[in-house]
Amino acid sequence: MTTRPITRRTLLRGAGVALALPVLDVAAHAADRQADDAKRTETGELAQRRRMVAICTYLGVHTPYLYPTKAGKDYDLTPYLEPMRDLRDEFTVFSGLSHPDVDGGHSSVSSFLTAAPHPGSSSFKNTISLDQFAAERLNADTRFGYLALSTNGGGISWTRSGIRIPADDRPSRVFARLFLAGSPDDVRRQMRRIHEGQSIMDVVRGEARQLRGTLGQRDQAKLDEYFSAVRDLETRLVRAEAWSKRPKPKVDYAPPKDVADKADFVGRLRLMLDMAYLALVTDSTRLITLSISGTNLVPPIQGVSADWHNLSHHGKDPQKLEQLKIVELEKMRLIGDFMSRLKSTKEGDATLLDKTMVLFGSNLGNASSHNTRNMPILLAGGGFKHGRHVAFDTAKHPPLCNLYVSMLQRLGLDVERFASATGPMAGLDLVG
Repeated sequence: MTTRPITRRTLLRGAGVALALPVLDVAAHAADRQADDAKRTETGELAQRRRMVAICTYLGVHTPYLYPTKAGKDYDLTPYLEPMRDLRDEFTVFSGLSHPDVDGGHSSVSSFLTAAPHPGSSSFKNTISLDQFAAERLNADTRFGYLALSTNGGGISWTRSGIRIPADDRPSRVFARLFLAGSPDDVRRQMRRIHEGQSIMDVVRGEARQLRGTLGQRDQAKLDEYFSAVRDLETRLVRAEAWSKRPKPKVDYAPPKDVADKADFVGRLRLMLDMAYLALVTDSTRLITLSISGTNLVPPIQGVSADWHNLSHHGKDPQKLEQLKIVELEKMRLIGDFMSRLKSTKEGDATLLDKTMVLFGSNLGNASSHNTRNMPILLAGGGFKHGRHVAFDTAKHPPLCNLYVSMLQRLGLDVERFASATGPMAGLDLVG
């Protein structure tokens, strides 16, 4: 019997089966959820739950409106931090940080969570992103290993082989995957896709083993890495089959209608943050990335008459800066509202914000000049001691990935290095 060749497209389709499946089995009503949480608290399971949300705003943040002039705890709130006044003890502002050797202006968004050098070069090859590095090691008992989301277009999650993971920019589709039960035919089709994916893995493994004896040492090492990816995918397929037989959680939230207007980033971001919150509160996933993509369209916000991209290239023009401030304040309010919802949600003896690290920042330190130095970074929640502005010298500072290592360690991973990191971020202490 001849075996048909397994093409790259086929493999990606198999991977898609593992990545495109729904959400966790949680209690349908608040009382049931509280009772379930109480039981999990007794076993210590809730205490082990740690989560991470990484948000990148593609067109930057005007840092003079974000960074306090004073370092430490007793700083005065800036215009962009004012909407988060009630949360100031729940987040830390970092200034002066960047990724070594990451340049390329707008293309640097590819390296926001990877720190892969020179993303603007023709020979650029990306590396694994922070969320995927964590997903490989956490093996969390959730229906989704991660969610990759976007307000409009590409995402910020990358596989170990440097392939961008498609981000979902339709809240209605995210909601359906999370909470809507399919028809019996839908379930049967899903099971068939899972089994097809498992069959593909069987064929791939067999063909790859036949190749192994003909390869040199270097190619054999690559093949070993490939086998590791195959084993990971097989694990996800098995888990997907188990989860497909379990009911989806119920939430008190009407299925959202997608915002058709691509210029309306406020409406799009609000809905996507709602989806992120619902995914976290139902423990459907513990890793989320979200790309806030700007456009060349004028956002429907009072007082704004120019497109966001044009405003980000303000050249210090006072009129452009005034409109940019209006746009970015809307963004900061929504991020603040998201963190407030996490803080107001109890999980066991803590809040959801205590259990969730929210990283917010941009790949651009100065979008007007496409400068990738001095990236705006804010870290909230996660059980860290916050309430400070940590100001680094822009010419001499630790790699931003040191912060990423601290976040990975907070997720419970025994790691000292990630990408360009030299170790965990010094001075970022835990509460208690």
